[in-house]
Amino acid sequence: MKIFTTGDINKDGKLDFEEFMKYLKDHEKKMKLAFKSLDKNNDGKIDASEIVQSLQILGLTISEKQAELILQSIDADGTMTVDWNEWRDYFLFNPVTDIEEIIRFWKHSTGIDIGDSLTIPDEFTEDEKKSGQWWRQLLAGGIAGAVSRTSTAPLDRLKVMMQVHGSKSMNIFGGFRQMVKEGGIRSLWRGNGTNVIKIAPETAVKFWAYEQYKKLLTEEGQKIGTFERFISGSMAGATAQTFIYPMEVLKTRLAVGKTGQYSGMYDCGKKILKHEGLGAFYKGYVPNLLGIIPYAGIDLAVYELLKSHWLDNFAKDSANPGVMVLLGCGALSSTCGQLASYPLALVRTRMQAQAMVEGAPQLNMVGLFRRIISKEGIPGLYRGITPNFMKVLPAVGISYVVYENMKQTLGVTQK
Repeated sequence: MKIFTTGDINKDGKLDFEEFMKYLKDHEKKMKLAFKSLDKNNDGKIDASEIVQSLQILGLTISEKQAELILQSIDADGTMTVDWNEWRDYFLFNPVTDIEEIIRFWKHSTGIDIGDSLTIPDEFTEDEKKSGQWWRQLLAGGIAGAVSRTSTAPLDRLKVMMQVHGSKSMNIFGGFRQMVKEGGIRSLWRGNGTNVIKIAPETAVKFWAYEQYKKLLTEEGQKIGTFERFISGSMAGATAQTFIYPMEVLKTRLAVGKTGQYSGMYDCGKKILKHEGLGAFYKGYVPNLLGIIPYAGIDLAVYELLKSHWLDNFAKDSANPGVMVLLGCGALSSTCGQLASYPLALVRTRMQAQAMVEGAPQLNMVGLFRRIISKEGIPGLYRGITPNFMKVLPAVGISYVVYENMKQTLGVTQK
């Protein structure tokens, strides 16, 4: 599609032979410049060390073995070097125009929402932004997230109930039985409406904020590095959470509330405002904010580590890990991030729900940590983590299937 639109010089909706030949000649010139920029010693060939060196200049670190995998995918004669003819043949019909796009072709990842919205936002090229691909991908991800969260909502509500009430009064089987007995099957999805509604504003704010923070932390035209990406992502997550945090409180209150206590999200918000004031909508905000840093940092670091390990040890003919490998790396890295930040998430939830638990003292973050450790020990900080982990695999699977189908429906072109 990009070849067609770029080559159609007179914009008549057709690509004739002359336009096609001109496109190939112009594209070949760009490929020649890209080849020369990689050929550091000007010997007419690109080797693994030159790929490593070029990517380091752009802020990407890969091993010699990973560079060899990239070479193997282009190298036609088995010399483990790539000459101009091999380079041209490989990229002539691929509509990438510079080194940065070539790297995106090699290093493509898929962002999937599994209901824990602290991950670093996806990045989009200028072409994707101009063509409207970015909003289609965000919309596809949002719909996938909504379906995934709805499918795993009973596990999410059980997690919230166990976080608030602790294990002495609730285990997994007993929790489900108690919820169904109290409010019927429908009660398993209580609070899910708020959880789904907040996807759109949260994604929009996070994406916008991420772009702004990247501009602040990098100079014009400079490639963003891993550290800057982490800081930008963490700050974007914090900005989005600040904006939608009252909805997090509503979700928790609805999930913990008994049948008939609230008629819906609006009624819940009105009652909180009337009886507890505006400040109640930001209870637990501090531990929530603190949790973003270890979650995002560990998630990103483990993701890159797992992907590099796979490329070094299991990749054969291609340097592209493939979407299922990337999803596996994403699920494991998200799990590690959750392990690090879960105690803060638990304290946040208890602070959000304190006013609803009869006889519970209204404690601050430090006071709650002390109370949990003294009464329940260290395991008390991880109440509800089992149903939280149980939902990761189905959430990833459902998200992936819906995301890919929505991309096709919305006409998202593949790079």
